[in-house]
Amino acid sequence: MKTEKKIGLLIGLVVLLSSCVSMKQFKDVQDKLNAENEQLKQNKMELEATNTELKSRVEQLVAQNKELRSQLEDALYNANMQKQNNSALQKEMDDLQKQLETSNTGSSAEISRLLTELKNTQGDLNTREDKLRAAEKELEERNAKLIDLQNILAQKDQAVKDLKKKVMDALVGFNNNGLTVHEKNGKVYVSLEEKLLFKTGQWNVDPKGQEAILQLGQVLAKNPDINIMVEGHTDDVPMHGSGEVKDNWDLSVMRATAVVKILTQNKQIDPKRIIAAGRSEYLPLSTDKTPEGRQMNRRTEIILTPNLDELLKIIEVN
Repeated sequence: MKTEKKIGLLIGLVVLLSSCVSMKQFKDVQDKLNAENEQLKQNKMELEATNTELKSRVEQLVAQNKELRSQLEDALYNANMQKQNNSALQKEMDDLQKQLETSNTGSSAEISRLLTELKNTQGDLNTREDKLRAAEKELEERNAKLIDLQNILAQKDQAVKDLKKKVMDALVGFNNNGLTVHEKNGKVYVSLEEKLLFKTGQWNVDPKGQEAILQLGQVLAKNPDINIMVEGHTDDVPMHGSGEVKDNWDLSVMRATAVVKILTQNKQIDPKRIIAAGRSEYLPLSTDKTPEGRQMNRRTEIILTPNLDELLKIIEVN
């Protein structure tokens, strides 16, 4: 009888342990799905922001184009009116000339007056023609600049898309493994989670993270017209260190600098292209005070921007 009771207790213990293991696995899956859901929400927000910005840019260009067309129509109307005025002035000049040629009885004073009037009319005609040519030239130049601006914006947008594809292809082994690549506001963001690069509270890059950064560096070396900013981000949990890193500001800067030093191991990347910045806790992805939310905020972002020198030159000229 005692043996049967022992066997019953053992069976109950096995069932209880199996249930605990299943609940733990369920919670792990649930946490992972919650994190992925947060990331999808963030990606959706970023895509909506990008779409809004592109719509605004298109609206601005359409408005500029409409304004220039209106100016062109006004200039053409003015030119037509000027030509009519010129024809009238020319007829007046011809009439004056005929009066001079057929006048046999006019006094010398009258002839002098007619000659003066003829010269004044000719001068006025020349002045109006000069102003008309200057206005037409200015309108043509402004229209050419607008076309150049539209072309450069289109080239920049295409360059961002091409760069994003190159980066994703180079880092395909790290995608969804602590690394994401997305486009926002005309820039490419390479976001690396803390777990891929650093141990908690540290700023020395782990070997797996170094591998990802070096592969990204190969892409950047082949695209010298891309400017690079490395931003370090922490969560809002205060850090109270006693060494060279005393708080979250120090930690975010040291992490950004560590990534920059790995990128510049590639001698084809000009250090003048790179900026290292620490953001501390003040640019979070999530405001949730949960372990998952804080984990999202502990990241390093490498922000890639096409060189806009040509675009800035056109804007400065305008």
